[in-house]
Amino acid sequence: MALVIPAIDLRGGRCVQLHQGDYDDETIYFDDPVKMAKLWRVQNAKTLHMVDLDAARGEGEHNRSVIEEVCSTLDIPVQLGGGIRTMDQVETALEMGVYRVILGTAAVRNPGLVEAAIDAFSARRVVVSIDARDGEVRTEGWTEGSGLDAVAFAQNMERRGVRRFVYTDISRDGTMEGPNIQAYRTLGQHLSEAKITASGGVGDHEDLLAIEALEPYGVDSVIVGTALYENRFPCQQFWAWQDTDTVDLDAFSTASLRPEPSPDE
Repeated sequence: MALVIPAIDLRGGRCVQLHQGDYDDETIYFDDPVKMAKLWRVQNAKTLHMVDLDAARGEGEHNRSVIEEVCSTLDIPVQLGGGIRTMDQVETALEMGVYRVILGTAAVRNPGLVEAAIDAFSARRVVVSIDARDGEVRTEGWTEGSGLDAVAFAQNMERRGVRRFVYTDISRDGTMEGPNIQAYRTLGQHLSEAKITASGGVGDHEDLLAIEALEPYGVDSVIVGTALYENRFPCQQFWAWQDTDTVDLDAFSTASLRPEPSPDE
């Protein structure tokens, strides 16, 4: 089974999910991101995906203290995207305890930064996000078009040393209407070494099985946000996550502690 990575998207210090990347179509799911992160850990998360939506739109680093607290609290790797556009910001994120930094807009505007960051910190610690709508890479928190074809962009990044992409189909994100299987397959067919983390549209267990079938195309993991918040998976009924006062959030599950990633991760 592909690794399932819970998502926490931060806006104004709260856990939110956008519908199709629209900042005006937002659902607030939880006011305490640290408690939410601990709950995903209790539910056996092996990795956590975080996005600073405020920073992605250049609206400051208001969520920084929350991100630091999540990293210091959890005993699993945390990957972070959103607004990381300079080498100083890459270094700051890693110093905060983030395991893996995700570059999006910066990779489009300054490809040299990607190479420099990978040289400094390795391809394990620096990955590139491809946020696409109708095959075009979007930037600035998904609000602006780049004119770049997603597949051609990925190939360019792979030549520069990128070994993992987080691919989000913006039109599917937050909809729970199913992932864009064809987009992941097409991207995988055009890459030679890099792995793909799928993102956007997962609504149920059948979608996870569809993602799992893409393993031959380099898809080995999937980010899930809205469907987890909406309790779409039968196993979640055992956790009753809505009533967090009844769950010992400090008694973490049996997931292995900070597993050392394999060379191809």
